Amino acid sequence: MRHDKFHGRIAGTGRHCDAPGCDEHGEFRAPGYVPPGFDGPGHYRWFCLDHVRAFNAGYDWFDGMSAEEILEAQSPIAGWARETRAFRPDAGIDQAPRWADFSDPLDAIQQRARMRRAAAMQTADAARRGIGKEDRQAFEALGLGFDADRKALRARYSELVRRYHPDRNGGDRTHEARLQQVVEAYQRLKGSGLFG
Repeated sequence: MRHDKFHGRIAGTGRHCDAPGCDEHGEFRAPGYVPPGFDGPGHYRWFCLDHVRAFNAGYDWFDGMSAEEILEAQSPIAGWARETRAFRPDAGIDQAPRWADFSDPLDAIQQRARMRRAAAMQTADAARRGIGKEDRQAFEALGLGFDADRKALRARYSELVRRYHPDRNGGDRTHEARLQQVVEAYQRLKGSGLFG
């Protein structure tokens, strides 16, 4: 198969033009009905030169977008507002293994896989119980299981406040962010309908 990168011609594909009634060779690729995404590159249509020119002349990249999405896509910084996986501080990994804790690197990788499996099982358990993402995060912030009752919620909250509040731990203010998480998690859970 010969590929001419300057004008997109891919000769020798053995395909016919997808335009109805055209018997020319389909040497130019155009987006199909299934766009590229998580499941793969998507589907393409193959056209001859005349029909790919007609396709390109009528192609609307903004088709199906709302007015807000069009404005966002036209912004000069479109795509730069979020960190890509490679440039995020964690590089898309939940937590890197602490290699010094393991004598064999495969043990570190296996431990991480176990942790991810446990997190997936916990997410599935929460979904089965009807617990949403924010409530699940609140349970995690308090270190409570999903089967905790209102009494356990209050006891755990009191314990964590005593541990992290500066007035209770000698004026140490290094745990203020953690204390804020605990308070927000408690406020969310005590007001939810999860504790009858």
